[in-house]
Amino acid sequence: MLTKTLIKIFKRDLDKLKVEIESYNNEKNLWVLKDGIGNSAGNLCLHLVGNLNHFIGAEFGNTGYKRQRDLEFSLKDVPRIDLIKQINNVKSIVEKTLLTLVPDDLKKEYSRRVFEDKMTIEFFLIHLATHLAYHLGQINYHRRLLDS
Repeated sequence: MLTKTLIKIFKRDLDKLKVEIESYNNEKNLWVLKDGIGNSAGNLCLHLVGNLNHFIGAEFGNTGYKRQRDLEFSLKDVPRIDLIKQINNVKSIVEKTLLTLVPDDLKKEYSRRVFEDKMTIEFFLIHLATHLAYHLGQINYHRRLLDS
């Protein structure tokens, strides 16, 4: 079933996110911006955690999570250990939530915003997985740029 595949992908990429955050030689570099790079790895990490907590946790899992998207990009110097805890927490929420979905749920119509094109929950979950992978690649590049 697709949800089992998605769980594997989300867990794999969230584990890789944790490795990337842990791999910075200097923790302060998590928050450094270089020319042409608009977001730090720390802020991208907060964004990914917030995104998954909101869409998978709150929207599909009814966790009650209240997203503060602006803080995902404005908070600075969050300790690495706190980022790791947030990654571990959202990984658990993603798995628990996806395990509750049945095949008929995946075919249901979903829209993030009023007047937005409709999509299926299945399509949106795949979108969320690719969104995670996209920003994970940016974090990897950021780390290699600063640690070289």
